[in-house]
Amino acid sequence: MLFQSSMRKELARSFGATLVVLITIIMTIVLIRTLGQAAGGSVSPQDVLLIMAYSGLGRLPIILTLSLFIAMVSTLSRMYKDSEMVVWFSSGRGLIAFLGPLFRFAWPVLLVITLSSLFIWPWSNEQTAEMRERYEQRGDIDRIAPGEFQESSSGNRVFFIDRDSEGRTGSSNIFIASTDKGKSTITTARAGRIEVVNGTQMLILENGQRLENAVGNSALKISDFEEYGVRTGGGSVLGPGERDIKTLSTRNLIKSPTPRNLGELAWRLGAAFAAINFVVIALALAAVNPRAGRSSNLIFVIFSFIVYTNVMSLGQGWVSLGIVSFSGLLVMLHGGVFAVSVFLLAKRHKNWRLGDLFRRTPPLLSTSPEIRT
Repeated sequence: MLFQSSMRKELARSFGATLVVLITIIMTIVLIRTLGQAAGGSVSPQDVLLIMAYSGLGRLPIILTLSLFIAMVSTLSRMYKDSEMVVWFSSGRGLIAFLGPLFRFAWPVLLVITLSSLFIWPWSNEQTAEMRERYEQRGDIDRIAPGEFQESSSGNRVFFIDRDSEGRTGSSNIFIASTDKGKSTITTARAGRIEVVNGTQMLILENGQRLENAVGNSALKISDFEEYGVRTGGGSVLGPGERDIKTLSTRNLIKSPTPRNLGELAWRLGAAFAAINFVVIALALAAVNPRAGRSSNLIFVIFSFIVYTNVMSLGQGWVSLGIVSFSGLLVMLHGGVFAVSVFLLAKRHKNWRLGDLFRRTPPLLSTSPEIRT
């Protein structure tokens, strides 16, 4: 009981501290990236906090896996450093005996990682994609800011208004430049207002002038008007086939086992399998020399995490392209990593050396003389 309770307490403290640090770092990076997208017009400034929250939920499997991995490695390395492992080994506890307390501590985290990668990851991506689409499909009038030139959603018109009235139902000093069906048009007006005509949003211009000419033709048509209507529709809606694969639910991936869907499913299941493997890897690689520092060992462990996750991403692409089968990737990558980790753990548990595998054990010889009576 003392063995397990002491392990759990230290693991909980290390896991909590690592989790807070990683969340702070990742959310800071997400904030900077989201603010850049908002400044570039990709997302709405009002949705920055929501997008940050959804992005944080989507990255939860990676954050929890790395936090758990670092917490276990740092705790076990500290025990090696302070010679606590020697005490436990002397009391009859082998290295494999640490697997029990590690998995008892890790199983709630592993469960959250599995649920997050299978359900929360696609849901958060879907919510983020819907907010981006709504912002991209907003009407042309909604895109306009006073004193700024703004391109329409279709990309064939440019709007400019001097100032708008309260509620954005009317504006003054309006400029519209458009190119459509081989004709270039410039429209200016002193004032304008928004009306809905037959269910279509229209910008009604007042007291203006319209200049029109065909592209490549020098002839110019000039007309004055007292009132002129311009349609201001939203962008086209994206169809289901154009949705990002990351937004599809796990159930839909299973129901439609195309290579592209199987690649995404392999990544989601792989996130859960990798988290289990990292528990074994942490125990196998945590051994350090008590006289040496722990920093080099921790760097190597983080490097192994980066390599493993990058190979998972490569494997997703290989499955999508049909280079590797879905089951083959899971067996070769995650099953192979598990087998290597178990071998390294058994090697440290039995204290095997490379020369012992090839050295032949000589027969036992009696060194005591025979006593005759």
